[in-house]
Amino acid sequence: MASPANSVPDTQLGLTNDEIALLRHHQQQAANNAGSSSSRAASRASSQGLLLLDGSSLAALGRHFDHLMQQIQARLEYLSDQSASVAQQQYDRAGNAIEMADAEIARFHDILRQIDELEVDFDRIRHIRDIVRSYRARVEEMEQQLEHSGSSSSRHRHRHHESSGSSSRRHHHRR
Repeated sequence: MASPANSVPDTQLGLTNDEIALLRHHQQQAANNAGSSSSRAASRASSQGLLLLDGSSLAALGRHFDHLMQQIQARLEYLSDQSASVAQQQYDRAGNAIEMADAEIARFHDILRQIDELEVDFDRIRHIRDIVRSYRARVEEMEQQLEHSGSSSSRHRHRHHESSGSSSRRHHHRR
């Protein structure tokens, strides 16, 4: 079970209900694709409405969103090319057949509708990805601070031990 210490409720991320649903869905997908024990923890956290804040879960989720955005971008480019093609075909055929032109216009409107939907999805996913990246950066910064504070405290103990050992040696020489 995900612990509250390394997770945050996804409802506190500043996302809309649609974005929360997308985050949960894609957190599940990212966890299923990764297949590790931390991925299973991410999957459980997602089903509990939590976002895991550990580096590997956030990295996997970030990679998943990057891949998803690449797919959406490729689909947008394809649909844009299709839109240009449809527009050119409509222009070329307009004089020949009104019925054909109407069908191409309807197809053109459908493509534009799909582009609008994909752009909305792209913006939502970019927003979620940016939040995930922000949390990932925070987690990595905190991990570095913990590593730094752990290594400096062990150096401090080592120096203290050396200084107390050398003073006892000097005291021993004076006798």
